[in-house]
Amino acid sequence: MSATRYTYLGPEGTFTEAALRTLPEAATRELVPMVSVAAALDAVRGGEAAAAFVPIENSVEGGVTATLDELASGEPLMIYREVLLPIAFALLVRPGTKLTDIKTVTGHPVAQPQVRKWLRAHLPEAVWESAASNADGARLVQEGRYDAAFAGEFAAVRYGLETLVRDIHDAANAETRFVLVGRPARPAAPTGVDKTSVVVWQQEDHPGTLQALLQEFAARGVNLMLLQSRPTGAGIGNYCFAIDAEGHIADLRMGEALMGLKRSCAKVRFLGSYPRAGAAVEDVTPLHPGMSDADFTAASDWLARCQDGRA
Repeated sequence: MSATRYTYLGPEGTFTEAALRTLPEAATRELVPMVSVAAALDAVRGGEAAAAFVPIENSVEGGVTATLDELASGEPLMIYREVLLPIAFALLVRPGTKLTDIKTVTGHPVAQPQVRKWLRAHLPEAVWESAASNADGARLVQEGRYDAAFAGEFAAVRYGLETLVRDIHDAANAETRFVLVGRPARPAAPTGVDKTSVVVWQQEDHPGTLQALLQEFAARGVNLMLLQSRPTGAGIGNYCFAIDAEGHIADLRMGEALMGLKRSCAKVRFLGSYPRAGAAVEDVTPLHPGMSDADFTAASDWLARCQDGRA
């Protein structure tokens, strides 16, 4: 395995690359663009790269399904880092193109909901065609396949394009979350500001099964940060659930919640415990009374005394 190679969703000039380059270690790694999220992750599974950097959640569209599905299936991988990147799009065109010349536009499918209102107001007749990534859309414009692309403004120089309109976004403060994914290993030590990700499959579908799953977290005071259902491919109505929860697997409340899921669910895939990007201790949800590690330890000691007749 190459210990210095990171793959990422390419081609060059994607928001993914921009987010990856915010990591200090990116300056000393070989950064290799890949054609898809699946290709980036498979390079890690196949030993061709030490880690892959991919988008996983958007503040407008929610979870990035391509990434969630890839992490839920195939050889297990783990998340080790996350990065939040503010997202604003530029409309990139070939030199000399005017707004009235634009009949076709392109970009990543996740970009479309973030610029839909702007398109309706300024290019109501333009036809949208999705690209593998925003940077790939810029490349297709360079090749003459489309008239304009929604991408990061930094992609203009890379693909010989001009920025016709900048700072386009329907939702203010839009962000995308990216994760650094590697092969399974021991999670880093808790920081006090952590997140744990899992995918769970229910034993069977009947009223109350989702409530029972969520109760494993609620009963232990664990705050959920993401809950998204994804089809398993086993037929209509068969779903698994991608979950992000506040805390670290080393926290006793989180460990007990995960053990509860393991007992009651058909399958649980642990995707990692890692530091929350851009969060400070004051951002952590306050613990309810009785939910600290000391409280769990005290309760365990009390139970042991009861079993020994010393209570």
